[in-house]
Amino acid sequence: MNAREAEIVVGVDGSEQSLGALHWAAREARRRGAPLHVVTAYTVPMIGGSTFDVGYAAFDDAAMNRAVADLVADAKRRVAELDVAVRATVEAGDPSGVLVELSRDAQLLVLGSRGRGGFIGRLLGSVSTAVPAHSHCPVGIIPLQWGTDYRVGEDVGRRSAFVSGVTVGSDGSGHASSAMLWAADEAEQLGVPLTVVCAAPSEAGSSVWLPSPVDFDDLRGEVRAALDACVDWLRGHFPGLEITGELVDGSPIEALVARSAQNQLVVTGTRGRGGFAGMLLGSTSQGVLHNCAGPAVIVPRFEDPRLSDRPDVAV
Repeated sequence: MNAREAEIVVGVDGSEQSLGALHWAAREARRRGAPLHVVTAYTVPMIGGSTFDVGYAAFDDAAMNRAVADLVADAKRRVAELDVAVRATVEAGDPSGVLVELSRDAQLLVLGSRGRGGFIGRLLGSVSTAVPAHSHCPVGIIPLQWGTDYRVGEDVGRRSAFVSGVTVGSDGSGHASSAMLWAADEAEQLGVPLTVVCAAPSEAGSSVWLPSPVDFDDLRGEVRAALDACVDWLRGHFPGLEITGELVDGSPIEALVARSAQNQLVVTGTRGRGGFAGMLLGSTSQGVLHNCAGPAVIVPRFEDPRLSDRPDVAV
């Protein structure tokens, strides 16, 4: 099966934000010509009501089954107008484990950034933090406000202060290179420019904890050269795509979150090199997914022949 024909899996829990994720995933499925798999997962809780005679009240799992079945059926109805092939399932088991297993055969896994709590709400929230680190496919995180601001009938381009484009974070690591390739593929499919963002530590924010004096002009020059090498590498594989590199001072989280309020998509890898270079990925991908103002995608490292000629740089 072609990778772009595999399912897009979206987790729902009935919350406003999960419905925003559902709408976004359905539109992505339509754009890609892919089937959509709507799923919720839960574990029957081990609870009991003790009395004086040491009896226990049974949990009504039949009622829970009906509730989650109604939930996914309602989610399926909400995207019916998009004319996308949809299947909806209720899975028994830990939500994180269920979603990671489904990611093996999916092209994209989509979640809201925060759930509503309770038994069904376990699907989102902590799950959106745990799943990207273990997923076998890219994970799209749709922020809370898109549950109310983003409806099926709306165009992304109608958002205020919107600038058409895709942004990807880079630190020169293998994980970042995978994310850059994925982001470039998406930008090419969307017909929009790609911006590769790299963050360099600023003198004002770093001088108090650096172990020895650092020539920040030299450091920024090295980072700029490494970023340019990454951009040139991407241009070699995407000659028809407009690609620019942007070097920013300070926090990569702030830079990418700011971009998420304007661009169609912000992309990061799952983790980086550690030290200065590792500031962009890993903890940064977590920071972005919890604070993004628009869709963010966390891309795991994957095998691709185009990675064989990537520049060996650390930024």
